[in-house]
Amino acid sequence: MSDTIRVLLVDDHDIVRIGVRSFLSSFDDIDVVGEAANGQEAVEFTAQFSPDIILMDMLMPVMDGIQAIREIRDRKLGGRVIALTSFATDDKLFPAIKSGAMGYLLKDSTPDELLEAIRRVHRGEPSLAPDIARKVLSELSHPSENAEPTPDPLTPREVETLQLVAKGKSNKAIAAELFVSEATIRTHMTSILSKLHLANRVEATLYALREGIASL
Repeated sequence: MSDTIRVLLVDDHDIVRIGVRSFLSSFDDIDVVGEAANGQEAVEFTAQFSPDIILMDMLMPVMDGIQAIREIRDRKLGGRVIALTSFATDDKLFPAIKSGAMGYLLKDSTPDELLEAIRRVHRGEPSLAPDIARKVLSELSHPSENAEPTPDPLTPREVETLQLVAKGKSNKAIAAELFVSEATIRTHMTSILSKLHLANRVEATLYALREGIASL
């Protein structure tokens, strides 16, 4: 059971939760531990059930997905969030990145894409579908909207690390590829985020794509 991925489903539509639960229940490595119909319930159930993965709808009554992600983050409740949205142009998507969600899916994604996103994010790897990446990148087209990087440039090893982060690799996988320790990669990541004024590795991925350091 230690390898089982504990999932919390958060969506205000019963039929969506029923469908996702039915699909995920067929996999031995996934256990749906709870369902929430709004963001407030999501926060409460995250505290109660300690899920590994939270599939979070963005538009919900009582408390929306963005607020819920922030509450979960600020209260340090744990669990990695995969944001769900009905539209690639949903203006909730970029704020979800700022709030710390590690995965982003459209609701018309295939079941296999959902399953792969859950497993990737559980491994600590960002999951950003190319279509969503392009949409989010369009929101980042004006540098004035974002904090400017510091004058201190990235070192060659930090650039290598950033390129591998943009490929969706976890710290463990990056460390193995660069023949260094995970602690060293964590140090590189802290430096990268500090120099670029970014909040998390998903923002780092988007920065690398926007600046041509990596490609989709």
